[in-house]
Parts: sequence; structure tokens; C-alpha cells
Amino acid sequence: MKKTLLAAALLAGFAGVAQAETSVTLYGIIDTGLGYNKISGAPNDAANGSRFGMINGVQNGSRWGLRGSEDLGDGLRAVFQLESGFDSGNGNSAQGGRLFGRQATVGLASDSWGQLDFGRQTNIASKYFGSIDPFGAGFNVANIGTGMSAANTQRYDNMVMYQTPSFSGFQFGIGYSFSADEGNADGSTKADPDRVGFKTADNTRAITTGLRYVNGPLNVALSFDQLNASNKLAQGKVDATPRQYTIGGSYDFEVVKLALAYARTTDGWFGSQDVKTSAGSIGFGTNAFADGFKSNSYLVGLSAPVGGAGSILASWQRADANNTSLTGDDATMNIYSLGYTYNLSKRTNLYALGSYATNFAFIDGVKSTVGIVGVRHRF
Repeated sequence: MKKTLLAAALLAGFAGVAQAETSVTLYGIIDTGLGYNKISGAPNDAANGSRFGMINGVQNGSRWGLRGSEDLGDGLRAVFQLESGFDSGNGNSAQGGRLFGRQATVGLASDSWGQLDFGRQTNIASKYFGSIDPFGAGFNVANIGTGMSAANTQRYDNMVMYQTPSFSGFQFGIGYSFSADEGNADGSTKADPDRVGFKTADNTRAITTGLRYVNGPLNVALSFDQLNASNKLAQGKVDATPRQYTIGGSYDFEVVKLALAYARTTDGWFGSQDVKTSAGSIGFGTNAFADGFKSNSYLVGLSAPVGGAGSILASWQRADANNTSLTGDDATMNIYSLGYTYNLSKRTNLYALGSYATNFAFIDGVKSTVGIVGVRHRF
């Protein structure tokens, strides 16, 4: 009897040690609402019209995920994260039907030397500028990535990324993707034969890097992204090397938080924030190559607390185009957005968004009007 009790006590002790050394967390977001969208002025009249119905993933994309770590000793940890996006209106998988389309990484981490991750993950610009954008890189066309495409929650496949720990508020990150956009060409998980191949140069590759400084109310970041075209693409695309330089910052005065950002994009576009119509989508193209194209993008934004549970969000974005090679036109785009969030609890909030865009996707005369109300729950 004593031996049995001793064995049980030892097993319980070992279990406690294992639990302390290894942890796995299930988490997620469900974001669903009702939305109105009107498109007018499109060259193809079939694209003009309005729609009212259910919409999801507005403030944040609906998702579920697993993240975990294992203590390897001497301050070193093995870490992983698997994150799957889905449409909460119909239950379908997002990100082209990928099982873990939002993130699939494994790596090593240390409080002393930083973190090294391998797999599908977001680029540095998306990581650093989401906290600067008043809309948190969410809220449909209101997010910073509409005009500054490398910050549009841009994900790269097959990426190795290293991020330093924070040194007196400074943090640096760099990543390289050996094949950036497998399976994105037709909206499915099927690889695009023009962007994927056996040879290294037969794949579209990506470089991402950035530096940020966060100290109390001040948040400043700069980033650089570049795409190297697959040699299997048409020569006009191979000649293009899309690049984006982004700089911005925010300062929280407590009564109001102000944000400013600027980006210079050349030779193409990174992540596209498209507007769906009855005649297809109007947008910029994802990982698009356009030799000679140039765009300057600007963002001015603010957020302010209202009462104890609410916040007002607002921003103005402007982006120009020097020629028609990207979308077929070169008009200057402006986006005006106003939002509101109200916390019902630490995990659940309501939100509302109104946004108006002119010359959307640089197409002269195209106007997009958006009105959305919804609810977001985190678990």
C-alpha cells in the first residue's frame, strides 16, 4: 500500500514538472456582423451596385489556433504556432482553403537572444505597423495595408525569420522566404506553376526587415520589403523587383493617440485589400509585378477613449500612382474612415465602421462606400 501511494505521488510530481516545462494554448477569435457596401463609377457597369448582408472578419479575421512552448533549459524554449482562419458566416476555411493559412511555424526562443521561426508567417511590416495603425491593421479598407500594401497582414510561405529581444525599447527583425506565395494564384492551395519550381530562382522569393522603438506612449517603426520574381514568369514581371519602404509612428497623449505613416512602393504591390463586386473584385493584385510603377502612400490617424469602455477611431489615407501599369489607371486614391468600438467585457466587444474611398485602386471615378456593425469575441 505504501509503495502504491509512493508511486502515485512520484507520478503526480513528474506530471507537475511536465506541465511546468511544456504548455499548449487553444485560442481564437469569432468576428461577425452586418455590412453595407456600394460601388459606383466603375468602368465596367456590371461592377456597380450595392449589397447588404452578413460580413465577417472585419475588426479581426475569425480564427482558431494552437500555440505552445517547451522549456529546453538555460533560458531556451522550443515554440510553435498553428493558426487557421475561417469564415464565421458559412464555416469555410479562409486563406484559399489552407488548414493553417494564417500561421504555421516552429522555432526556438530565448529572452536573451530573441526568436527564430520557420514556416508560414507574417512579414515584419505587418508585425510592426499594426500597433501604429488606429484600426489595428483591421477593419476592411480602413486598415493601413490598403495604401501601404506590405503592412496588409502580408504572409509569406517557407520563411525563416529572426527577431531580437527588446533592448531599451529597440527591436530588430529580418526574414527571408524561399518561395513566398505558393498556392495563391487562383485562390486555392494549388501551386502556381509560374511562381513555383524546383530551382531556387524558379520561386518567387521575399525579403522583409525592420526596426522599431517602443517606449511608453511612443511607438516608431521603419521597414523594408522586397519580392524577387520567379524566372518562370513573363519577362516584363521578371524585370520588376517590388520594394516598399515604410516609416511611421504613434504617440499616446492619453486623451488622444495620434499616428502618422509614409510608404514608398515601386515595381509592384504586396498584399491587396480588394473590394468584391458582382463582376469580380476591384483591387491591386497580391504579390503583383509592374515594372516602372511607383506610389507614395500617406496615413494620418487618431484614436481616443470615450467613457470607460469605448474608443473612437479615425484615419485618412492617400496613395498616388505614377503610371497605369499596376491596375490600368493612375488616379490618386483617398480613403476616409471612422470607427467605434465598445467593450462589453475583456473578451467581447461591439464595433461600427464607416469608410468612403475615391478612385479606389487608382481607378478614376471608382467610389466605395462601406458601413458595418458587428461583434467580436476572443477566447
